[in-house]
Amino acid sequence: MNLARALAVAAMGLIGLTACQPDSPAQPAARGDWRWRLPPGVRPPPVPADNPMTQAKFELGRRLFYDKRLSGNGSISCASCHPQAKAFSDSVPLSLGSAGERTLRNAQPLANAAWHQSYTWANNTLTTLERQMDGPLFRTDPVEMGINDLTQPKVLARLQADPVYVRGFAQAFPAESGPLNMANIVKAIATFERGIVSFDSRYDRYQAGKAQLSAAELRGLKLFRSEQGQCFRCHGSANFDDQMAGESGGLPFHNIGLYNLDGKGGYPFPNRGMLELSGAQADMGRFRSPSLRNVALTGPYMHDGSVETLEEAIRVHAEHGRGAGKSNPWKDASLDRIRLSRQEQADLAAFLKTLSDDTLTHDPALSDPFAAKP
Repeated sequence: MNLARALAVAAMGLIGLTACQPDSPAQPAARGDWRWRLPPGVRPPPVPADNPMTQAKFELGRRLFYDKRLSGNGSISCASCHPQAKAFSDSVPLSLGSAGERTLRNAQPLANAAWHQSYTWANNTLTTLERQMDGPLFRTDPVEMGINDLTQPKVLARLQADPVYVRGFAQAFPAESGPLNMANIVKAIATFERGIVSFDSRYDRYQAGKAQLSAAELRGLKLFRSEQGQCFRCHGSANFDDQMAGESGGLPFHNIGLYNLDGKGGYPFPNRGMLELSGAQADMGRFRSPSLRNVALTGPYMHDGSVETLEEAIRVHAEHGRGAGKSNPWKDASLDRIRLSRQEQADLAAFLKTLSDDTLTHDPALSDPFAAKP
């Protein structure tokens, strides 16, 4: 039994909060029963002291994550922009909010988000999943989930009317007299998101001596780790990024030369990277490097979804930027050290596709509890 599957079985066996068991009697609340199942060398992620992991909270968060009743007008859920089949990312450049507006930036995948040291594309002050959730739930420009002072009571009333939720909140927060509230909704969803773990790709099995890679994939892996490819500089952790808790120091952000609107390095408003927060010109166009795990499933790419394919994303890097962006004065210097022929780019793409984790995209413990059973 693989690791993620074992986690799934444990979660499903302990908790009765699923759509197919709506009338199961309340079970004793599970506390302190969460076990991380990780490959050698990967330490458990940081978890806020006021929101410890439990199976009951994970199952409650899973149900909330997929429930459209959580949005102000009942039209979308968290999963609408983070479907499991896409490794919990979206398939469009900019996602569609509950009011019909497009988001400002591409939806990032959620696998291994528990290890991120910052969240969203360019905010070094947003360091927990709980805080990050304020954005999609309550943001008004543009509207995403559409919860505000008028809709929040309606959302809570919808959930309060569902006995599965009444029972689920009581199990997940047994010390509280009125546990069904917005703060605990956030805690439960954050717990579920921390449980979206991806370390069972073909690359992982190759590392464990349980699978083989093709000649092209091995050439790509060698390039990935080389000075010639430079990939390891921004994607060198076990999570294939450079903000992995326990492995990466600081909170690096990078300008990879996508734009240069004014000859001074300008990026299109309001997507100007860390500059939007710091006001510092040197932060123009600096965004976090996303994890490359499941990257073949998470296109389109870049903060604005402006690159359609994985091959194009590699080519942008190999050509040291895109269009006028190649001469962006704030561009990361490592871009210009990349030396990759077309064949080497193809080999690199072959390797990156080995990072797809079929267990993640088919794991019933992470699936939609409202979906019709086959």
